[in-house]
Amino acid sequence: MSRSRDINGPLFEVRVSSLHGLGVFASRRIRKGARIIEYLGERVSHAEADRRYQHKDVGDAHTFLFIVDEQTVIDAGVQGNEARFVNHACDPNCESVIEQRRVFIEALRYQIQREADDPPEIDAIFACRCGSSRCRGSMLWPARRTAARRRTTRP
Repeated sequence: MSRSRDINGPLFEVRVSSLHGLGVFASRRIRKGARIIEYLGERVSHAEADRRYQHKDVGDAHTFLFIVDEQTVIDAGVQGNEARFVNHACDPNCESVIEQRRVFIEALRYQIQREADDPPEIDAIFACRCGSSRCRGSMLWPARRTAARRRTTRP
């Protein structure tokens, strides 16, 4: 299974995005929870994925890699499908779901998790340019904490 279709035709189309290269755009309303597409590509080890993209600039987060588990990465740049063009956003409308070592994109939300060893400039690397009025400026979740509010006591 790669793309969801029904009697009304395809759920999405790939076209030029004003934000970042190519993007996936809904062709019509998609029901929450609908499985949109399976993320396909060559399955490789983490070491092989690192080797393939070691020449890329550290600040360039544009790859077609998806981590499945500790052993496996899907490289959609090789034998991949349209799922590789799903762009990230801070106010997303879909999410990735991993089931039995397969990756699916479903209608709802998509979030890139923060990691403890992220470099200090990680928010700039994953800056969001979605254009939403609710844009947080970063595709990473959870949102970076701002300065803690001061508690005041009333007399």
